[in-house]
Amino acid sequence: MHMRRLGRTNIDISPVVFGGNVFGWTADEQTSFALLDRFVGAGFNAIDTADVYSAWVEGNNGGESETIIGNWLKRGGVKREDVVIITKVGSEMGPGKKGLKEGWIMQAVEDSLRRLQTDYLDVYLAHWPDPETEYDETIGAFTKLREQGKVRAIGASNLDAAQLEEALRVAEHTGRARYDVLQPEYNLYARSSFEGALAELCVEHDIGVITYFSLASGFLTGKYKSADDTAGSARGGGVAKYFDDRGKRILKALETVSADTGEHPAAIALAWLMTRRGVTAPIASASRLEQMDTLLRAPEIELSHEALQMLQEAGE
Repeated sequence: MHMRRLGRTNIDISPVVFGGNVFGWTADEQTSFALLDRFVGAGFNAIDTADVYSAWVEGNNGGESETIIGNWLKRGGVKREDVVIITKVGSEMGPGKKGLKEGWIMQAVEDSLRRLQTDYLDVYLAHWPDPETEYDETIGAFTKLREQGKVRAIGASNLDAAQLEEALRVAEHTGRARYDVLQPEYNLYARSSFEGALAELCVEHDIGVITYFSLASGFLTGKYKSADDTAGSARGGGVAKYFDDRGKRILKALETVSADTGEHPAAIALAWLMTRRGVTAPIASASRLEQMDTLLRAPEIELSHEALQMLQEAGE
């Protein structure tokens, strides 16, 4: 397995990151354990989650994903130092439990550590921008966590280029820890928010990039042939929006490359992301073992210049 260095951190991650948003949602604990076993058994090591996963499911309160990962770690079979755990803070966990103020971060990290049954996080991310909190306060809190050994690296999700640049400026001006990891939305369909200024900023400052919605909520797997196919699916509400003319062109290009290579569209979509400037690794989720096996194929795929160009042009 060829690992990739996550920016300037001293952390090496697999070329695909397993998205733990499915744990406690479309994958129960037993299924989640099997998926995680298959993932690490194949030599992969990076697992992404968040404190709020999966609060959107009826009966859940948030923390379910971290709890399942923690139970899996406690069960044994894998050493803690052999996996990279990425989690996030900032989304609402209840009244007064949200945002990026120091007091909440210090409480939230303890909650995450308890659920994950570990004494440190490899990467801790600010989940969303918090307009009510200055970067100085947030970065100050993250810096304390690094100094305490509770967090190895820090970063953010969902920042645009101006916001990331300001966060980097504050860190440099104050001498505190800076964001070394970014988690943006990026895939064959959703490209404009990352490509350009944000990607170039990450390259310039050697910031590790792990992309979310890498398969556009399942749209890029080829599972859905039309918006009607999304009815009744757990992710259907987030997929139908992709079925415009551009989305249909992308699906057609994926189908063509799939036919030419014999590879699954999902694996091709991930392989495309791995070639993109500034991207360290895509995050992808699986709820079944056969889906996991598809994701694990992605790093083995070498897309031709013609295939890359076809995929690129389809989304323009």
